[in-house]
Amino acid sequence: MKSFNKFITEAVSSQTVANPNPKDPNDADMTVAFGRFNPPTTGHEKLLNKVKQVAGKGNYEIYPSRSNDPAKNPLDPDTKIGYMQQMFPQHAKHIMNNPNTKTIFDALKGANERGAKSVNIVVGQDRQKEFENLANKYNNKLYKFDRINVVSAGDRDPDGEGISAMSASKLRKAAADDDYDTFRTGIPQSLKDNKARELYSAIQKGMKMPNKKQQNETWRIAPKFDWRNLRENYMNGNIFRVGDIVENDNTGLIGKIIRTGANYIIAVTEENIMFKSWIKDITEKFTEISGVPANQREVGTDALRQYTQRLSHNPIILNFINKSRKNRAKSNA
Repeated sequence: MKSFNKFITEAVSSQTVANPNPKDPNDADMTVAFGRFNPPTTGHEKLLNKVKQVAGKGNYEIYPSRSNDPAKNPLDPDTKIGYMQQMFPQHAKHIMNNPNTKTIFDALKGANERGAKSVNIVVGQDRQKEFENLANKYNNKLYKFDRINVVSAGDRDPDGEGISAMSASKLRKAAADDDYDTFRTGIPQSLKDNKARELYSAIQKGMKMPNKKQQNETWRIAPKFDWRNLRENYMNGNIFRVGDIVENDNTGLIGKIIRTGANYIIAVTEENIMFKSWIKDITEKFTEISGVPANQREVGTDALRQYTQRLSHNPIILNFINKSRKNRAKSNA
């Protein structure tokens, strides 16, 4: 495995755009967007409209992630996509429901395999550099594009007012606080009131929360609104430790944490794709499957034994274990 310093050097150098003389974005064969949309909001309509604008006369595809967990992704993929197609009818046929497209790389590989030689990726401004780094770093490795153009859909202020401020985090928090009035302001009027109520109930059910406020869980549900408690839990070793499996909320990549920093982690996927993520942008995987909270896995306890037994049957963990064994065998040969 590359050294940490070499990885950082490559990550910085990969910010160079694939083509030093980029053409008009509208000339691209395909325009794609990847996101969680959990739940979809009025703010997401701005993103989808930008995708269509950038595509021009070309085709565009919008890929909602397949993530599903009580904290940040309470809607399962089919439910989420169904609501998106109702909310954004002008984009409905471009909102893809493909179980095999779980990451931005899957979307790019699919477009490339179908003949696209150039691609636009439309993302929020705060994620533009992240996508530029990853998409260009793995060009000619996972796919082969003559040109990759990462386009900003604009900035959003999560603490502001109006459509541009309506983030999914804000609506999850409203659902957790049992505040339907705030929730409704973030849902497009194209979704009728009875359907908006159904969506609200589906989110609360997916979050597995009783009908009462749970402000103390904001750092899990909407970490950008409770940064202090998120970082406190991280610094105390309750979450995101070396060896834990996490998912990058922005790209869909799932990997094992190999290094931790003050506010970020470095992880590697089973395909040896290395990525850096801020702690506000990752979700711990398998905690709900294990049924054992991270802070109850003390060495020597029945909880840890049961947790380990469950994880040992997970294919991602098995792949990591097998690869580690092979590497050790080679080094000892």
